[in-house]
Amino acid sequence: MKFQRQHREEVSVNLTPLIDVVFLLLIFFMVSTTFTRETHLEVDLPQAEGAQPLVEARSIDIVINAEGLYRVNDLPLVNTQPETLRRAIIKVAGDDRQLPFVITADGQTPHQAVVTAMDIAGQLGFSKLSITTRETETD
Repeated sequence: MKFQRQHREEVSVNLTPLIDVVFLLLIFFMVSTTFTRETHLEVDLPQAEGAQPLVEARSIDIVINAEGLYRVNDLPLVNTQPETLRRAIIKVAGDDRQLPFVITADGQTPHQAVVTAMDIAGQLGFSKLSITTRETETD
């Protein structure tokens, strides 16, 4: 009996599809993963303790309610337009820009209303600006 040697084909593993799958997985994880650490900004407002300073007899008091309506020295304004607020401040202050400028805003007041009052005070030249807060309760 004569045995003939058969030519065997070399067995090889084709790695091209495997590499394609690995690259697709890599791209998927790169796209779906966030690399920045997201943090939530928690604001804890400072609280002041101690005696309140003496309030000068004449000052400009701006009170802003929760809806964003202004009162200048207890006089309500007809609207919330910046120009109306500007005219009311000029009427109360006259030419004296050294008067203390006090802003009292409700806790639910829109931020824009407070910024508008501060902006107008700065444009008119008031430098003694303060914002009222409530005193902390101590046990």
